[in-house]
Amino acid sequence: MPNNQPAISLSDVGVLREGRWILRHINWSIPTGTCAAILGPNGSGKSTLARVICGYLWPTTGQVSVCGQIFGETDLNDLRQSIGLVQPAGPYEVDAQLTARQVVLTGFFGTLGLYAAVTSAMEQESERVLAAVGLNKVADRPYATLSSGEKLRGLIGRALVRRPRLLLLDEPTAALDLPSREQVLATLQRLIQDPLHPTTMVMITHHVEELPPATSQILLLSEGRPAAVGRPDDVLQDELVSRVYRCPIQVRRLDGRYHLHVNPTAWEQLLSEPPA
Repeated sequence: MPNNQPAISLSDVGVLREGRWILRHINWSIPTGTCAAILGPNGSGKSTLARVICGYLWPTTGQVSVCGQIFGETDLNDLRQSIGLVQPAGPYEVDAQLTARQVVLTGFFGTLGLYAAVTSAMEQESERVLAAVGLNKVADRPYATLSSGEKLRGLIGRALVRRPRLLLLDEPTAALDLPSREQVLATLQRLIQDPLHPTTMVMITHHVEELPPATSQILLLSEGRPAAVGRPDDVLQDELVSRVYRCPIQVRRLDGRYHLHVNPTAWEQLLSEPPA
């Protein structure tokens, strides 16, 4: 359940690089134990903001607090131990010859291979996590033989074994087919609803279809600035989303999930005036 301390608090955060503001005037607060999302088209600053939150990029302006720790007053290396980052398109890949169970166990050491001795406590926790992400039946299969969705759930499990206080998922389902995507989203929804192991979760994506129904806060970015902040119903409005994505969009909600629809009659306009 949420408590009184925000999991993330951003106050007038900005990032300036080579004379250009990548991010500007970011103000956002996420209650602990909730699911939130950072939305926006490509180039809107989503990944840059994720790097700031993880402590890999120092903001040019503003104040950042993550898990109650204020940047500039805390050791960021220690803080990162409380943050789980799932980045399927990241620059590094785990050893594909490991089993799914071993991949999850690498999360205890922050390594891409399994080089250190595993304790019985680690084994017990890995079993709990494998069950939580739905991989207990394939735990002994080589990671290389798993489906794309199973591999991603393995990465989620790898991030969860140390019970992070904050879990960031950067474009987690971008390369998955429909069934695999839905399996991953079902896994995330299950994790959000687990009362025994609460974790604040932040989805970083440009696809609103990826948002679990439990999503309660959205930061919508446009060209590095907040276009809107608030509850999904307040942010995901036709006019606002159309303006940000520079495309005539209708937002539809069904069974607690949101979907974007572009009428084919707008295609000629998109071809003659493509989004910037």
